[in-house]
Amino acid sequence: MNFVMKQALGGATKDMGKMLGGEEEKDPEAAKKKKEEEEERQEALRQQEEERKDKHRKMESEREVVRQSIRIKYGLKKKEEKEAEEKAAMEQACEGSLTRAKKAIPAGCGDEEDEDEESILDTVLKFLPGPLQDMFKK
Repeated sequence: MNFVMKQALGGATKDMGKMLGGEEEKDPEAAKKKKEEEEERQEALRQQEEERKDKHRKMESEREVVRQSIRIKYGLKKKEEKEAEEKAAMEQACEGSLTRAKKAIPAGCGDEEDEDEESILDTVLKFLPGPLQDMFKK
């Protein structure tokens, strides 16, 4: 914008900038006051950000308590715990092997000869957590 104005007026933009509300000469007291206000504003923003982060930390800790109670109630494990157990099982299985461990093939994939007549309910029950299986078996 300044470039366009400078081109149109032929370089006489110094006075035009002041007339259009541009930079004006300021006294040092006003500059100090403005600087102090800006510092206060920045401090207020930092304080608000800290309060917001504290609020979110508190909310997340409350959520974690609820998650843990649900895990205990339904016998679930954290994702990290499951991954650690699977990794330990894989390491244990291929302890003496020189090659990488083979991936486990789920039951029923490719083995059509050994297919027993199971009901759909039994198949679904296999994939439910322990406490839920007990509820449906009763």
